[in-house]
Amino acid sequence: MRHYGLIGFPLSHSFSKRFFTQYFTDNSIDAEYLNFEISNISMLPGILKEHPNLAGFNVTIPYKEAVIPYMDSCDAKAAAIQAVNTVKIDRTGGKISLKGFNTDLIGFRNSILPLLKTHHKKSLVLGTGGASKAIVATLKDLSISTQLVSRETKAGVSISYSQLTEAIMQEYTVVVNTTPLGTFPKTESYPKIPYEYLTDKHLLFDLVYNPPITRFLQKGADHGASTKNGSDMLELQAMAAWRIWTEE
Repeated sequence: MRHYGLIGFPLSHSFSKRFFTQYFTDNSIDAEYLNFEISNISMLPGILKEHPNLAGFNVTIPYKEAVIPYMDSCDAKAAAIQAVNTVKIDRTGGKISLKGFNTDLIGFRNSILPLLKTHHKKSLVLGTGGASKAIVATLKDLSISTQLVSRETKAGVSISYSQLTEAIMQEYTVVVNTTPLGTFPKTESYPKIPYEYLTDKHLLFDLVYNPPITRFLQKGADHGASTKNGSDMLELQAMAAWRIWTEE
């Protein structure tokens, strides 16, 4: 039996194990998906040694960037954005070789594309972690300019939430939350943007999928904005990961 898995911390909210377990059952695939909740990325080599049947794994918060030094190679897209969420393991000749990919790119693109309107020219990307890198790259590929937003201003990188004025909110009509704020069980938290300036011209996309309607999305909907959670994106990126793991 082949094993696949997920590394991250914490994993109580994990979508991947439920998704792949059901997928394996529905398609009579002799495989098992395991969660590896590790407090430090340095624990990865031990996991690889202890699980000789592990053929690939996903990477989630907070290790999408920290996992890169453990890769023997990365595909061009993952290397370009310096973030990995999918790893294929090659054990040919008894040697372990890891190759990193980023399927968030295709997952996000195919999830948000049907919702984009002609006036969606600029976007605010909330958060500056590993997940934000795939989002920024995809939006730029879709000819949508981006502005990163974080709790504190980072010169040349991001502005702070406190700097979001009415004029900025009117100009940037796509808002993507890449932070874990609002994720179960801390469902009352949400990014501190000025929601009062949102209109029906805005599109709010939340990478969080549990709960399906976060406070971020609800507050956007209350002001007429279109909203989308991360569930479709996760399914799309998961199936892209499966194709990577199973291609010869």
